[in-house]
Amino acid sequence: MKLCEQINKLISDKVDKSQFSGVVLMKKGNEEIFSGAYGHASRTWRINNRLKTRFRIASISKMFTSVGILQLIEAGKLSFNTKAIEYLNLENTKIPKNVTVESLLTHTSGIGDYFDENQGGEEWEKLWSSIPIYNIRKLEDYLELFMYKEPVSKVNEKYHYSGAGYILLGLIIERASGLSYFDYIREYIFQKINMNDSDFLALDGVDEFVAEGYEAILDGDEEIIGWKKNIYTTTPDAASDGGAISSAEDLIKFRKALRNDQLLGEKMSREMFIPKVLEYDDTPRGYIWMYGYGNEFILNKETKEIVRCGHTGEEYGVSCRLYYYPSIDLDVVILGNQGWCAGSLGWGLHDIIMNYNLY
Repeated sequence: MKLCEQINKLISDKVDKSQFSGVVLMKKGNEEIFSGAYGHASRTWRINNRLKTRFRIASISKMFTSVGILQLIEAGKLSFNTKAIEYLNLENTKIPKNVTVESLLTHTSGIGDYFDENQGGEEWEKLWSSIPIYNIRKLEDYLELFMYKEPVSKVNEKYHYSGAGYILLGLIIERASGLSYFDYIREYIFQKINMNDSDFLALDGVDEFVAEGYEAILDGDEEIIGWKKNIYTTTPDAASDGGAISSAEDLIKFRKALRNDQLLGEKMSREMFIPKVLEYDDTPRGYIWMYGYGNEFILNKETKEIVRCGHTGEEYGVSCRLYYYPSIDLDVVILGNQGWCAGSLGWGLHDIIMNYNLY
């Protein structure tokens, strides 16, 4: 079976079961090898998703934050060893004094998070039962949610994924640049490489070509009986740990710009593609998992070569993947506007890619 036929079958099966709504784009170098749009950008009005549809991308946005920090390090305004607490004047908090920019980038700061993703959706909903989610609008609004929490580990002791760490990085960008985090990323990333379909847009705003986010309503047998919007379960504005809006084409443009030294100098661009810390002691799915500067890697267990790098994005009503396979120069983008729909699709595409000769 040809590559496109395999991919079509995989996606069609998921769409038929209401397990995916969104777009998929795959490019090998400059050659498009697959593209498709599925489901509805608006279920209310039965408006279909298109390849140009813009989606909220959740934690894929961490890649923008990482690039912004590395740009400011290149400019001499920061260093990897800059102490976050001293730099942001947060001394009277539970955040350790030896937390550095590098430990925040690699999720090794050990700081208490405003939401521990390992605890699942129930903990997320509990968080907002006492704090109105619609009041979280600026980066500073997140500080009270985590800066007095006890650390979960010592600095640089181990990897522990932290949205709070990337909130601090966003505040550092603001302090170093004199711009709001959002204006900095707009000017020094989006505008610099003509990512014209990317921005930071409010969930309750009215903006063109932006897909609405949906969560399935399930009955007692886990069958889908309806849908609800994510307007009460996702933060209304983006932050430096997630929530930007982008299109599939723009995200590939971003990854290519990184590889071609258009956003960073050659040395710092290479740093973005170097695994830094081990995520797991074991090898899920038979790979070594590592994290770098806003970039997650899976490595071949025997050769230690990078098989894939990129980032995931998950929020209520949002599910995305941005992957790059360096050995075959393949970019893969999955942007979904229903919860938890991109993960299994991403692995399905991964298996097809691994079993198909794309060299």
